Amino acid sequence: MSRIAARFAALRAAGRGGLIPFLEAWDPDAATSMALLRGMPAAGADLIEIGCPFTDPMADGPIIQAAGRRALAAGATLDRALAMVREFRREDGETPVILMGYVNPILAYEPARFCVDAAAAGVDGLIVVDLPPEEDDLLAPHARAHGIDLIRLVAPTTDTARLAKVTAGSTGFVYYVSITGITGTRSAADEELAVAMPRLRAATALPIAIGFGVRTPAQAAAAVRVADAAVVASALIETLAANLDDAGRAGPQAVRRVLDQVRALAASVRAARLTEA
Repeated sequence: MSRIAARFAALRAAGRGGLIPFLEAWDPDAATSMALLRGMPAAGADLIEIGCPFTDPMADGPIIQAAGRRALAAGATLDRALAMVREFRREDGETPVILMGYVNPILAYEPARFCVDAAAAGVDGLIVVDLPPEEDDLLAPHARAHGIDLIRLVAPTTDTARLAKVTAGSTGFVYYVSITGITGTRSAADEELAVAMPRLRAATALPIAIGFGVRTPAQAAAAVRVADAAVVASALIETLAANLDDAGRAGPQAVRRVLDQVRALAASVRAARLTEA
């Protein structure tokens, strides 16, 4: 059983949803992002999503775009994102790690070689936002061969025929993009999520994580009442950015404040179904 499958099985057994916090690799520097990665499991992360900086991040809103620019300026590369995971795995062999990024850097790396190196580093899943199912053969066979889940995005605008095609090629979990648009710009209403989930549940037996519009503990709790996990990205990056100095360096409280935010999110997620019951 993969780490992702094992973690969702454990969450189901515990009767609760999961929290998936996000960090951008090398934002604003290698040491700060590594400290965040190391600290997230103890702060309550059930799975962790790591963004791989790219120069044309079409799905990202201004907050994560800015994080990517900081990371690239600090020297971020796909190789260095893998090195972060490799270092993390020296201490943590259980928390699932998902890389989120775009297909061009993977093509430049070479997909087969990338999947070999990603698996060796300890990567569990990939979210490649601009790789459609029609081009799965570029990456999916290599990911499958090395036990890496390819996690697909489903949007509110995904029609029934397209939904079947997208979920057929998904493994690990399905990522529901709760809004139409880019990350961090607005949040989905509880009523919208309640309507969307039954259609998605009918299309897949995989766990469902809700992201792109989850910012607060209350929103994370609402997400796990109807789905299996909540992904929080822009809100955490915003907190990190607010704790950088004028030169873009992390202040002494930056890591603590982001991890405190993860703790608050995790507490709300853990209590969500208790309050419902």
